Amino acid sequence: MSSKPYLRILLFFFLGLIIYLADITMNYDEESKDIYISDQELNGLFSAWNSQVGRPPNEEEAINIVQDFVEEEILYREAMRLGLDQNDRIIKRRLAQKISFLKQETSREEPSKDELADFFEVNQGKYYVPATFSFTHYYFSASPNAKNKAEIALAEIDKLGVPVNSEPFFLGKNFSEYSLGKIEQAFGEELLIAFVNPSLNKWIGPFSSSYGEHLLFINNKSLGYSPKFSVIKDLVRQDYILQEQDRKLSDYLNNIKSEYRVIINPMYEF
Repeated sequence: MSSKPYLRILLFFFLGLIIYLADITMNYDEESKDIYISDQELNGLFSAWNSQVGRPPNEEEAINIVQDFVEEEILYREAMRLGLDQNDRIIKRRLAQKISFLKQETSREEPSKDELADFFEVNQGKYYVPATFSFTHYYFSASPNAKNKAEIALAEIDKLGVPVNSEPFFLGKNFSEYSLGKIEQAFGEELLIAFVNPSLNKWIGPFSSSYGEHLLFINNKSLGYSPKFSVIKDLVRQDYILQEQDRKLSDYLNNIKSEYRVIINPMYEF
């Protein structure tokens, strides 16, 4: 025989007991003491447990889940009754986030192909894929004679194929498909000059960075390009929907702002 009917009876018995205890211990209006847990809420509670644990709860765990829910609801109502939600920035921020989400999702419609195409045309620069470089470097840490060391090393490469002395760089020696933005993040702005019309497949330098001096061997450069709309249609759709959500929230705020009055102390000084 399945234990599900017994589980259901036990759950509602336990729920009734909790509500009864709350009823005789709380001394305020009757409506605020009614805690109704719908089947949908129970399913949601048990489904969340299943997602986290990987299995349905047993009878004891199900009772504990319901008990935790009821206790949380009681504490929430008591906190509201005592006004603990007032002047709490965390609560205000959470509620603001929640209504923002609701307004952004209101009347969400699938954009047409023409709308997406127009959006792509206006924002085409956003989807530009920049040029990238693949390169190897020898590094000489910043010092008064770092540039001289690098120049000697370049001559050694011409004669021996490798420099006699170079130092390890904390990000490594080889870099693959780095855009100018990533190169600037890794080395600093000074090194970008080395990648302006560079000579490929030969050692060049030295070039300075915020870390010291570098000899570079740039073995590949891929040109930047603008992808076709058909290739990135899904990404464009995602960006369009995000923009529409922001627009809906902005429209909602603009419509209700006139209902509010902002009062600031005129004597306040920054």
